Amino acid sequence: MSPKLSPALRRLTAVLAVGAAVAAACLTGATAASAPTAGALPQNPADPLAGGPWGVYPGPWDAGLRAAYQSAKSSGKTSRANLLAKEALQSRVIWFTQTFPTDKIASQMAKFVSIVQNGDPDTLVPIAIFRQFPHTEAKRDVPLTAAEQTAYRRWIAAAAKGVGNARALIVLEPDNAEVAPQPNPAAMTTAGRAVHERLVSYAAKTFAALPNTSVYIDAGDADWLHLKDAVTLLEKSGVRYARGFTLGATHYSSVAGNVTYAASIAKALAKAGYPGKHAVIDTADNGHPFTWAQYAAKHGSSTFVNAATCRSKAQKVCDSLGIAPTWQVVGTAQTAKLHLNAAQRKAAATYVDAYVWVGRPWLHNQANPFELNRALAVARTTPFNETDTTGTP
Repeated sequence: MSPKLSPALRRLTAVLAVGAAVAAACLTGATAASAPTAGALPQNPADPLAGGPWGVYPGPWDAGLRAAYQSAKSSGKTSRANLLAKEALQSRVIWFTQTFPTDKIASQMAKFVSIVQNGDPDTLVPIAIFRQFPHTEAKRDVPLTAAEQTAYRRWIAAAAKGVGNARALIVLEPDNAEVAPQPNPAAMTTAGRAVHERLVSYAAKTFAALPNTSVYIDAGDADWLHLKDAVTLLEKSGVRYARGFTLGATHYSSVAGNVTYAASIAKALAKAGYPGKHAVIDTADNGHPFTWAQYAAKHGSSTFVNAATCRSKAQKVCDSLGIAPTWQVVGTAQTAKLHLNAAQRKAAATYVDAYVWVGRPWLHNQANPFELNRALAVARTTPFNETDTTGTP
């Protein structure tokens, strides 16, 4: 969300085994695997997201999207089903929040992983962990008690147990950028901000210690934090443990803008002593990209989170599906539609592991409930190939 916008309400093995793995990671400085990955781009040979299938979750933890698709398909509403297939059959990230209690999250996460992988351990499982704001983002300045901090760590450890050995992509704490000092400073105190950063660092360390998990910490968007603030946030949020960072999870900026920003962040992190960091960029809702300032000028700022959907493929500054999730960030017919210049194509191939779907434009306020008209509108107006899905009908 924008630093100028009042936030909306959106959003171990055994525990001892995970703890031992975390300790080992701390001692060795382990991050993502460094061995070449089959099929990866030459500029980014160790991309852990390259190659292999990307899992597609069939529901019900997607707030009704898959059910709406199945209903349209079974009732013979072919046009509607084809539009919804663009969303329901993609390898979209599923968000896990404190709605899953600590005593249930390990088993529910393991169940989710099993469903998505469907017996194939090579299948990538995309997950978002959104547990940082127990009082909601709107009350992020409410100090977290010692008990709440302990609860966070226990929940993270249990969630990691559920992920286990699975090949997983973790988008860690979408809207983590909310805790950073911003042009319009966040309401949080310095001490409160430090607490949140330590918790995210713990989560990064815990998930990154798993054998096949790649962690990307939220760093906002090209139209949000200044470069220095983004780098400082990532340093304090445990980027040393992670594969890298996520951009665009709750904004709508262009892929080109975020590719350029990702390269700047990666280079700045390298200078700060954290080399080899990479980005994933959310493309769920930037088919017709825009910045916060552009949206505010056209529509006002109050609906930025639930941005107005496009009414046609020619309309600008409106919400529409972006390029489908893929690790092939350059060199395809679909990526050609991103209109990256030569420098941006080189930066994407070097610093971006994948385009992923973290945002959920088919949901009200990107959170809940499912809105059929939004889902149809963003699918109808996307400039990308409607048959370019990662799943099968």
